[in-house]
Amino acid sequence: MQKLLFTLFILSISFSAFSQDDYYSRNKGNGLLFKLSYAGHTPAGDLADRFGSHFSVGSGLEIITSENNWIGGIDMNYYFGNRVNDKVLSNIVNDQEAIIGNDRTYADIQLRMRAYFIGAHVGKLISLGLANPRSGIRVTVGSGLFQHKIRIQDDPVKEVPQLSKEYKKGYDRLTNGLAFTEFIGYQVLSRDKRINVYLGFEFTQAFTQSRRDYDFATMSKDETKRVDLDMGFRVGWILPFYFGKDADEIYY
Repeated sequence: MQKLLFTLFILSISFSAFSQDDYYSRNKGNGLLFKLSYAGHTPAGDLADRFGSHFSVGSGLEIITSENNWIGGIDMNYYFGNRVNDKVLSNIVNDQEAIIGNDRTYADIQLRMRAYFIGAHVGKLISLGLANPRSGIRVTVGSGLFQHKIRIQDDPVKEVPQLSKEYKKGYDRLTNGLAFTEFIGYQVLSRDKRINVYLGFEFTQAFTQSRRDYDFATMSKDETKRVDLDMGFRVGWILPFYFGKDADEIYY
């Protein structure tokens, strides 16, 4: 009986050590990170003249290195909002600021903000000397294309001939250009892989101009050079896959 108990004790210690080694290797090695995120934004610069506060959802794919936690990847964010400041339909409203449909009654036309950013980024996860080196301050910088426009949402019942599909292009003020974006926040890639999140402050600067040949509201081509600024807080969830010389297996 004593021999059996001693054998079980040795086996339990060995299993515990193996499990601990396995546990601590789960977030080691190079990592492939799939991200989903949500953010709230406040516009500034020329963007604030056109739109109010808005939101975005994003996705991305990035690599984090086993040495020094360097980060590189790609992002795509889709922006949406309900506040539009520009009076783009001023030439088709009546004295009551209403639009008449094909049945000679008021049509319910809504204006919405729609935008997207697609680009690449580089950065670093700065460990704070904690037990988990894969948690710490996340800093990234990136660049890409930022595009926004005014979505003209039709009345579900009434038709407005002036806002047919082709005519909408004269009102939507499609605008895009080169953008730069910075992020600073905190990221956690837990050892047991149950908590993999990040949150922080995001700032975007876009140098844009109109891409339409003619604007119906101003009856001219808009050739203004714009500086669109956008700032907000982003929170995201990460699905990590680890591989390489420091990871015995691929963990996810």
